[in-house]
Amino acid sequence: MSLPASFLLRPVLLLPRALRRAVLLLALVLASVLAPRLALAASDGVELAQLSTHKTDDGLELSFSTRFELTRPVEEALMNGVKFYFIAEVNVLRHRWYWRDVRVNRSTRTWRLSWESLYRQYKVSTGGLNQSFASLPEALASLRAAAGWRIADAKDLDGDGGYYLEFSYRLDTTQLPRPMQIVLGPSQGFNLSTERTIGLAPDLSAQTITP
Repeated sequence: MSLPASFLLRPVLLLPRALRRAVLLLALVLASVLAPRLALAASDGVELAQLSTHKTDDGLELSFSTRFELTRPVEEALMNGVKFYFIAEVNVLRHRWYWRDVRVNRSTRTWRLSWESLYRQYKVSTGGLNQSFASLPEALASLRAAAGWRIADAKDLDGDGGYYLEFSYRLDTTQLPRPMQIVLGPSQGFNLSTERTIGLAPDLSAQTITP
């Protein structure tokens, strides 16, 4: 339970006028210093900009898009020959009142991002498809989203409803070179990820997510 601001400020208000002004001034200075750092930390993550599902004769399809930029440590490692893997994972689950929820299906997609210094190109590989790009923004655009991704077959879905999704998208640090995994810490710019649990309507459509 959050406390009202008047309660939190009461000890300050009881101080002598000169000391009270000094304390409040110090608080304002700290806020001005910390706010940009907090904003920078938030920008290191991944934003799920859009997600939707569509039922077809063959099953359930998902489309999504994310927004993020590589942090400086990741970009520097990329330019030094490190390959990075981005993974989208979707679990389709169904509620059961009499027992734990059942997982209907699990699907994953992986994108590998690399820099080819010989050809001065970025390369993105996924599902046997290899694409080359002249710029990093173009390469990132190709791996930030997916459309028409089948996440469950029609035979696995019935008409009773109660379905929901567990969606995640992340930079997979477990596939980095072992020496890098040992020295990586949570504040070094490699924790690019987002997770979301999304309920599905009876027609298996998901609400579109907007910022």
